[in-house]
Amino acid sequence: MKVSCLQENLAKGLNIVGRAVAARTATLPVLTHVLLATDGGRLKIAATNLELGINCWVGAKVEDEGAITIPARPFTELMALLPPDRVDLDLNIRTQTLRIQCGRTDNNIKGIDAQEFPIIPTFEPNNAAYIDAVLLKKMIGKVVFAAATDESRPMLTGVLTKFDNDKITMAAADGFRLSVCNGVLKEPVAEAKTILVPAKAVAEVARVVGEQEEPVAISVTPSRGQVLFHMQNVDVVAQLIDQRFPPYEQIIPQRFDTRTIVNTADILKACRQASIFAREASDTMRLHITPSDDMEPAKVTVTARADETGDNQSQLEATANGNEIEIAFNVKYLIEALAVIDAPQTAIETTAPKSPGVLKPVGDDTFLHVVMPMHLPR
Repeated sequence: MKVSCLQENLAKGLNIVGRAVAARTATLPVLTHVLLATDGGRLKIAATNLELGINCWVGAKVEDEGAITIPARPFTELMALLPPDRVDLDLNIRTQTLRIQCGRTDNNIKGIDAQEFPIIPTFEPNNAAYIDAVLLKKMIGKVVFAAATDESRPMLTGVLTKFDNDKITMAAADGFRLSVCNGVLKEPVAEAKTILVPAKAVAEVARVVGEQEEPVAISVTPSRGQVLFHMQNVDVVAQLIDQRFPPYEQIIPQRFDTRTIVNTADILKACRQASIFAREASDTMRLHITPSDDMEPAKVTVTARADETGDNQSQLEATANGNEIEIAFNVKYLIEALAVIDAPQTAIETTAPKSPGVLKPVGDDTFLHVVMPMHLPR
């Protein structure tokens, strides 16, 4: 293999695939490596930890075809320190050593035969779903934070993704909250399907999609064990979670007794202030909603109290219809949900102090967030 490419492109490609490199304690040493291979006049950079795999292609001048795996950490660190110039890669097949020249720098890194690197599936357009890249990134951002990080319930560490005709739905829950976001595909799919994608993989897709203008293709491998997100110069492949996601529709309240509309930026700011004092009280924040009457306009009072630090109270203007209610929430959950609402106003639907609350952007029916209440101490 003899290849030349720009340092900037090589460093960027290594940064993209780096999240898929296995930890140094991996049982297979080759999983701590990145694959460098010539592919159709370009240089392919790949990494996998067997659960997540990423392929990235960068422009290159290919003189001789070939492939090698190189230890990811030293190669990435070296690339970041090289000058912004042309990088020449020359593989000695006999010793499996890659010579890396850039400017006045000459390096040699020993690798492992590329044949030992696991095969990462490649994109097949059959039965793929296509979605606008900007929309996909936005949808991921609105649900992925609600997925569980505790591996004891694997089904909750994923993002449920449903394709039906020209609709796509993403949902994530951790047992305390639920985020659901709907979108429209570029064209209808041939068959409806539902998959459970690890939240970590979905987050990687959002990270690497960048400012891509071309639609993202999403396909399931023939074995139905993996999902592949195909982008302009990057493929992200993930093992699907082979468990059933809870029937989330049953969690969404079908009615409410009080509907309150507040300015999104104002309540987000109030929650962030309250979080300073809520830390010592298990992040508990109180929301007191008072509908308007003949004497007073409607208002929302956000409060938090800490025995050691003190207390905080913010009063917000609102439009509220229904019953007066005081309900407690985990302030961190509210902050994360409000932060992804891009509408000027947010609707808060509540029923009782011990029933879930629902957040919805006003004028946008594609997103909702359900959050369980906390115990309200007296």
